[in-house]
Amino acid sequence: MENPAALALASWVAPLPLAIAYSGGADSTALLHAAAGRWPGQIEALHVHHGLQPAADDFEAHCLATCAALGVPLHVGHVDARHAPGESPEDAARRARYATLAALARAHGLNDVALAQHADDQVETMLIALSRGAGLDGLAGMPRQMQRHGVNFHRPLLEVQAVALREWIAESGAGHMDDPSNADLRYTRNRIRLQLLPALAATLPQFRETFARSARNAAKASRLLAEIAASDIAAAGSPPALAALRSLPRGRLANVLRHWLKREHDAVPSEAQLEQLLDQIEACSTRGHRIRLKVADGYVQREDDVLRWYNARPPSQPAALR
Repeated sequence: MENPAALALASWVAPLPLAIAYSGGADSTALLHAAAGRWPGQIEALHVHHGLQPAADDFEAHCLATCAALGVPLHVGHVDARHAPGESPEDAARRARYATLAALARAHGLNDVALAQHADDQVETMLIALSRGAGLDGLAGMPRQMQRHGVNFHRPLLEVQAVALREWIAESGAGHMDDPSNADLRYTRNRIRLQLLPALAATLPQFRETFARSARNAAKASRLLAEIAASDIAAAGSPPALAALRSLPRGRLANVLRHWLKREHDAVPSEAQLEQLLDQIEACSTRGHRIRLKVADGYVQREDDVLRWYNARPPSQPAALR
């Protein structure tokens, strides 16, 4: 049986040299073997030691042995991925993992990192987005390529099913580690993987393909909205002028505000915050109308004839309004 990861890489024009995010688990093991076989001497591996469980040292030792056998350099980064009170442990671990992978890549002169996320991971991501009431960006799932912390991350296996990777692992005998936390039903993603996906497969056997099609359609619509927002932001200026914002229909105004906050301030307003901001802008018909609203982790405030966002509480004496 041929490695399905190798089949996926055969049609990918990879940026070389390439780093593989290698956890030691089955999926990243299949990706590492495929990449090392296709581009010998051009592959390096990055391993994040989370320190969240006693087995973390065993994972690192396994990754070192596997990479030595494949002739692939391995770079290890240690991170404390514990979450703050009220913070999702899954979100905290994911942010820490990406930051560490990017730091490792930059430290070794690597601009591109390949991740082993596959079709089942994409479905799980979309279902989590649906459960949170996400918009088009969330329903678009994981992109094939993104930039984070100055590094390009790639997902060449998004059309490969998890079962195909696991079958190759079992048949080839490629050594890998099983993460015990993957069976912990306290985590939403694990409940989806272990309880919901089998039910979906029994009811809708083609759900992976149809979900992937929906993700692509959502991504196309999201890109179109981003293009419209970019045009509106260019017309309104930065910071945006209230007069230009007030000239837009409510739906288009919501779109431009959402993209302005995300693109320039990495702030994502809740639905309630965005609706309140829309109401305030629509009511802002005089120069004396004040706007100061909490949005994400900061505040949107009117200053003269523009809107500004602060990532901390704004001064107690705002700029005078004429």
